[in-house]
This record gives sequence, structure tokens and C-alpha cells, in this order.
Amino acid sequence: MSAAAVPLVALVLGAGVVVLGILAIRASGANTGAGRRLAGAPAISLRELHERVERGSPPRTAVRVEGRVRCRDPLTDEHGNPLALVHRDVEIQDAAGRWRTVERLRDARGIDLWERSTSVPLDLSDVAEPLIAIPRVWEGTTADLPAALQPAVQRLLAPGGQPAPARSTTRQVMLVDHLIVLAEASRDPSGSLRLDPPPGGFLVSTVELDVAMRLLAGPHRRRMLAGYAISLVGALIVIGAAIALGLTLAA
Repeated sequence: MSAAAVPLVALVLGAGVVVLGILAIRASGANTGAGRRLAGAPAISLRELHERVERGSPPRTAVRVEGRVRCRDPLTDEHGNPLALVHRDVEIQDAAGRWRTVERLRDARGIDLWERSTSVPLDLSDVAEPLIAIPRVWEGTTADLPAALQPAVQRLLAPGGQPAPARSTTRQVMLVDHLIVLAEASRDPSGSLRLDPPPGGFLVSTVELDVAMRLLAGPHRRRMLAGYAISLVGALIVIGAAIALGLTLAA
């Protein structure tokens, strides 16, 4: 075996370990990209952002703003609570154990995001998914689903069978919520502040930033951390092998 063979093998091994770590992170359900974008964006008040836009010097990158929700034409939930946005997914489990969607509801209103005496319009139909909120989760069977969903259930399940497991996940923005929004700032034709969605849509959180980070970490946080640790080990192996290979070739 040549002197360069050992570092080459280590290089390939390290790359494989990095891939294994990335797969572990993905399997954890973590939304690491959204987490980095939200936490890494500079925070700025709506008033300061408005002043910068009026001066003709809006931020060049997406910023993180906060504010209360005001909506002139809200939606309502089943309890009559006013909402500005609702995302609901209803799924059933088929005979093979796969979860199949029978309803995917996306409804939103335009709102005004308020911070003290400053407000700016925000179109919640441009929200990136998932909405960062504590979800309402329901679990039951297909027999518990409303009649409007039964035709979709019957198309996916064998006729005459037993009721199958069903679940729904609902995320919503209420009029009492305080929002954190990742957006790009620009100037509209009248010279006022306008919030535009970054590529992929507005990142919107109804919870504090630290809670949002935990939600974006997914349901298997330990698996995500293990994935990062594995990737780090793999990266160190790759770096060490690359250095050893370079020294071997230079000798």
C-alpha cells in the first residue's frame, strides 16, 4: 500500500461520517435552515426600520421585526376566536402504515403589524411553512372525522374496513399574538415602509425566539445534536486526512 493510500482512505471515511451526520440531522425533523436564518438575522424595531427606509437606506439583508397583530377582517375558529391565519393538516393511516393527507387547509388574512406607534401591512398568505407556533394536535380515528372528509377517507381505505387512526395538526395566528417576522424591507411607491417576503416566504413565529429555536429543532433534539457531533467528527477526519495527504504528496 502506498503512503498516500492511508490518507485517501481516511478522507473517504471522513466524508462518509459527515454524510451520516447530515442524515441523522434530517431524520431528527430539525429545520436547521430556518433556525439559522431566524436567529442570525439582525433585530430591528419597526420605527427604526421605517426611518431607514424613509432615508433611502433600507437594510440589504432580511431583518427580524416584532409586533402585535391587528386585522380588520379576521377568520374565526370553531370556538369563535378571531384568527389571522390557520394551517391545518388532517391525515389518516392506511393499511401499509403510511400517513396520507385528506385535508390541507391554508387560510390567511392581511394584517397590520404594530409596534407602539408604528405599523406596517403584512400579507400572511406569503408565510413560509411551517408556521413557527405551538401546534394543536388531535388524534382519533377516521370515524371521528367530519362528514365532509369521509369521501376522501373512503378513497384511501378499503371499503368496509375498521376505522383507521387519524390525526390533525393545526397552527394558527390569533389576534392576541405577538409575532416575530423575518422579512425584507423596501420602500413602496408612496415612500412608506413595505415588508417583502424573503425567498421561500416570511418566517413567522408566534412564540419567543428561544421557544422558536426549540420548535425548529424538531421532536428528536438529541438525534439532531448527535448528528451535529457526528458531522463534526467527520469534518475533523477529513481535515486531518487532507493535511496528511498534502504532506505525503509534498514529500
